[in-house]
Amino acid sequence: MLKHKLALLKKISTPFIFFFILVNGCSGTKPLSIGQFAKCPDKPNCISSKSSNSLRMFPPLKYQGTQLKAKNNLLIALESMPRARVSMNTGEFLHIEFTSKIFRFIDDVEFYFDEPGVIHFRSASRIGHSDMGVNRDRMEEIERLFIKASQDNN
Repeated sequence: MLKHKLALLKKISTPFIFFFILVNGCSGTKPLSIGQFAKCPDKPNCISSKSSNSLRMFPPLKYQGTQLKAKNNLLIALESMPRARVSMNTGEFLHIEFTSKIFRFIDDVEFYFDEPGVIHFRSASRIGHSDMGVNRDRMEEIERLFIKASQDNN
């Protein structure tokens, strides 16, 4: 009888344990390369303005005026996005963590102001192989919001 109850308990609790691990363990760890503009890994879950691979390349953001004004406009754009958190903000570098709504996956987006008039970026998922186009879609939205903020604050 006890053996049967333990087997039943195991059968019932296993999905809950799996779900708990999935939800809480999917954030991954922050990459050690933050601040170094690492190359995209050989997986389709990363895009970058400096990628030589056309599948992982997305054009850098362009701006007119000062770097400070462009950075402020970018921050305005990013702060309007749901589940975005500024993790690091230094002179020429921004690191933003985006958390997915359901499974709480964390994606890292880095921005570099290393050339006048140009903002380079890297957007990558911490875990998994494919991102189903999420990073590209996000960068398209960031670009749209950045252009709007730049026009509104001109």
